[in-house]
Amino acid sequence: MTTFHIVTIFPNIFASYFNESVIKRAQTNKLIDIKIHNLRDWTCDKHKTVDDTPFGGGAGMVMKVEPIFKALKKIKQKNSKTILLSAKGKIWNQRLAKAHAKLDNIILICGRYEGVDERVKKFINEEISVGDYVLTGGEIGAMAIIDSITRLLPGALGNADSVKNESHAIPGILEHPHYTRPKVFSYSPLIKGVGGIKGDLKKLRVPKVLLSGDHKKIAEWRGKHSKFSSSLPRKR
Repeated sequence: MTTFHIVTIFPNIFASYFNESVIKRAQTNKLIDIKIHNLRDWTCDKHKTVDDTPFGGGAGMVMKVEPIFKALKKIKQKNSKTILLSAKGKIWNQRLAKAHAKLDNIILICGRYEGVDERVKKFINEEISVGDYVLTGGEIGAMAIIDSITRLLPGALGNADSVKNESHAIPGILEHPHYTRPKVFSYSPLIKGVGGIKGDLKKLRVPKVLLSGDHKKIAEWRGKHSKFSSSLPRKR
């Protein structure tokens, strides 16, 4: 079983996502365990303060080192890996998801505000970002990381081949197009006068090769229509 520990100041933000679909089944089947920790539980003032103004001035607030250190001291176990979610971190990708799927305990610290006191880095293993953009906090990143790891665990998905054949299963390769019923989809323009004359019916057909039953030709078509990812893994 893989245990995820999430350190956050918004513990209720995760409930809806973790109680649906693959993540819910993985918890029910004891493939993963998700423990959510409220960082404010490790504060020592009546206001449960987790942030303060930055030394040197500047906009925003900075998350304090003391509550995070106390939380890690309580949560951390042998063989734990601690990740700080941060816009400055290394970009998360499928290769990292596969490596982390082998771990037993993963701690995810959700940054907020202007950032986290730099001294926190002394107590973590990795600083991770989920993309070259800024989010309000690390909670969405934590959910993305847990989801990407969980689906790689044996038994998490209904069909094990789903993981083998999907985008990024081979680094840099994006999956081929998919089609399902109906074989022919007929439609009229969404907006009158745009993309066709009122009353015209347009048709979108499934490629004939996918209906042929010729598995060799289908495999060739899928290989031909797979794509190379335009974004390469970025390191900091």
